[in-house]
Amino acid sequence: MKVKELVSELERFAPPSLQESYDNAGLNVGFPDAEINGVLICIDVVPEVVDEAIAKHCNMIVSHHPLIFPNIKRITGSNNVEKSIIKALQNNISIYCGHTNFDKTPNGVSMKMCEKLGLKNCTVLDSEANMLTKIAVYVPQQYAEAVRNAMFSAGAGTIGNYDECSFNIEGTGTFRANDNCNPFVGNIGERHHENEVKVEVICPTYLQSKVVSSMLKVHPYEEPAFDIYKLENRWNSVGLGAIGELESEISEEELLAKVKQNFNVGNIRHSAPTGRKVRRIAVCGGSGASFIRTAIASKADAYITADIKYHDWFLAEGKILLLDIGHYESEQFTKEIFYDIVVKKNNNFATYFSDINTNPINNY
Repeated sequence: MKVKELVSELERFAPPSLQESYDNAGLNVGFPDAEINGVLICIDVVPEVVDEAIAKHCNMIVSHHPLIFPNIKRITGSNNVEKSIIKALQNNISIYCGHTNFDKTPNGVSMKMCEKLGLKNCTVLDSEANMLTKIAVYVPQQYAEAVRNAMFSAGAGTIGNYDECSFNIEGTGTFRANDNCNPFVGNIGERHHENEVKVEVICPTYLQSKVVSSMLKVHPYEEPAFDIYKLENRWNSVGLGAIGELESEISEEELLAKVKQNFNVGNIRHSAPTGRKVRRIAVCGGSGASFIRTAIASKADAYITADIKYHDWFLAEGKILLLDIGHYESEQFTKEIFYDIVVKKNNNFATYFSDINTNPINNY
């Protein structure tokens, strides 16, 4: 497998278009056409991780946090980022980073946190808006199934846990073929009436071109008629954070102990206990303080995230138990997401978890 082929598989799971505007997910350093000898999976890229890749004969590193973030203006080896870039290039090592696109994709970082806590009935905490498109196409009845199937195969028609979703309306289309036309049905210069089906499907905006292209390949008309509508609907499968429920309620102290053990946390900062039982829990990997109000509005009993600032803690107000478990700790299981994708698509090279703890924060 080549580097670019593995990148394609990673981005099939978490499309780059999902990343935040400030992010730099993707192939940060590398050789797209190089054959992969081995893959090392980590949360951060530091010189010690690159050394580890060299020692384990891995010519590709897959990291959660981008190495080049923000953009750099020179590479002189003056800091760890520049040293890592130089060392990687000198040793023909490619570095792929899957960041906020892996935070927001279905079954991404926060859903992995839910899995580790044993939460059920999990949904996205803050779903994305303006990322869906509706495509409506008019097609002769006998070709409607072929057109539907082509659009489904291209990624259209998924709503939540349902796929192959469409709406179909039968009607009569009219058209007149003018000179230089090559009509599929009807005669030049005569108005033609055709029994047609209007097929409507929803797709992610980033798949719009692919869906339209697939539809046009099987549509029989010389000039297919179709409409594209931008939707304001929230895409409930995509977004930041997640919320779910425990099998049964537990005390706040039991939750703290459970989180400390399951996430191997050295220190948990938390708000004042509310004295209530906990069952409904919201989570967000990484810096999730901006969703405290969302967690409260979603009637969560507790919210687990990282990087909560001083004044953010006052938002709890006895309404919710806030837990700050640390940025690295909240995202550590992203490595398992990467591993599952890499191993599923490969049988020819070794895949390793990094043994280097890149967490820059220490507890005394």
